[in-house]
Amino acid sequence: MLQLPAQAAQPQAMTTGSAGPAIAVAAPTITNGRWIPGGFPETPEGALGQLKALNETALASADPQVYALGYRELSEPGAPDPGSTGLTSLLRSMRARAQLPAAGSVTGLTASYLVTHGQVKGAVTASHYVVVCVLGQFSVGFNGEAVAAGVGDCQAMRWSGTGWRIAAGALAAAAPCVAR
Repeated sequence: MLQLPAQAAQPQAMTTGSAGPAIAVAAPTITNGRWIPGGFPETPEGALGQLKALNETALASADPQVYALGYRELSEPGAPDPGSTGLTSLLRSMRARAQLPAAGSVTGLTASYLVTHGQVKGAVTASHYVVVCVLGQFSVGFNGEAVAAGVGDCQAMRWSGTGWRIAAGALAAAAPCVAR
């Protein structure tokens, strides 16, 4: 995967080149009764949509425990531990650097994750197994200070017969990420 220097995470002019053809990600069809939207189609793009929904929803709390809850809710038995993921590491590091409690809600803390790009790294159609990546902007505000960085996440996903789940087995290789 592409490795970039730390300064690439800073705001700058966009290139005019293309990363490849656009990927159409379907909207979720199941939103009622679930805090993480679901109901994505049985396609690699559907797996990408499920990962996007997980990350945009669970990172909005900026809480590693809430992210872990969402991750586990969408995982097969035997999936990697959420504590081993880059997003958990990001949340822990952000809280430590801001001298915030390691977990839990914090008055005045706001966060959002907006996925801007996606990639299907690979797919095994016969077994309904894909590795997908999302890349987006993670923004955090606290006490009048705001920071944002490009953050990526890759997960191995498997179709369960009713929806996409984080697959049992090894953690997918890290996504391209401009933040260090």
